[in-house]
Amino acid sequence: MKKERYINPFTDFGFKKLFGEEANKDLLADFLNELLRKEKGNIKTITYLKNEHLPYFGERKAIFDIYCENEAGEKFIVEIQKVKQNFFKDRTVYYSTFPIQEQAVQGDWNFRLQSVYTVGILDFVFDDRDKARTVVSEVKLMDTEKKTVFYDKLTFIYLQMPNFGKTEDELETHFDKWLFVIKNLHRLQDRPAKLQERVFEKLFGLAEIEKFGYEERMAYEDSLKVYRDLKNSLDTAREEGEKMKALQIATEMLREGEPLAKISKYTGLSSEEIEKIRAERL
Repeated sequence: MKKERYINPFTDFGFKKLFGEEANKDLLADFLNELLRKEKGNIKTITYLKNEHLPYFGERKAIFDIYCENEAGEKFIVEIQKVKQNFFKDRTVYYSTFPIQEQAVQGDWNFRLQSVYTVGILDFVFDDRDKARTVVSEVKLMDTEKKTVFYDKLTFIYLQMPNFGKTEDELETHFDKWLFVIKNLHRLQDRPAKLQERVFEKLFGLAEIEKFGYEERMAYEDSLKVYRDLKNSLDTAREEGEKMKALQIATEMLREGEPLAKISKYTGLSSEEIEKIRAERL
């Protein structure tokens, strides 16, 4: 196995190295311009804002991976999410309330708000049954009777990265290239020929692990360990869950008198495993 040359953007260190540093905010601006290209003009400047927020009541604070605004005062929360968790959508809605509330003005105020965008870059999919393999999900408040957007200043955009399957040869747009980089950067050994734009030249230079000093390298290794441990725990839990489901199906099929070959086909269990189930459970 070749040693990784570039950082993994799904680690906390990797994501903030590429998108969360003042010297690299042109990378974030370029990415957001591509993500929002259908509904707004170019983002010319980005200002990073404080990413930790306390609520007006209670103790549940919000800490964003990246929180910034553009020259028009529009707010952007950009989050990397490594694993699926309960109430993830609820969490993103909750987070969006902070940049809304902070726009309140004391005294005479007409309640006019700047737009708020919450962007989630996900290392998982919402629903395994999504046959369309949706990559970009854009969500707004909708008038359910008219099927039209009710309020266009609050937008949630989710990128389900496992559903992005284009190869280098299939990349057509600048946005395709961004998705390809985010998903595959840590698997690459060289900058692909199709990614010759200046923004990607800078990104690959920043991402090269060999260029890190000792402290940066140690910080990345710690972040990578946390990411891998989290993914391994999730994969183990998923495999154990799938195994339990197969055992339950096999048990029911044995009770119905189904032949071993059919049970094996439907569950993926071996004949020996099925015979063991018969001996232990029936």
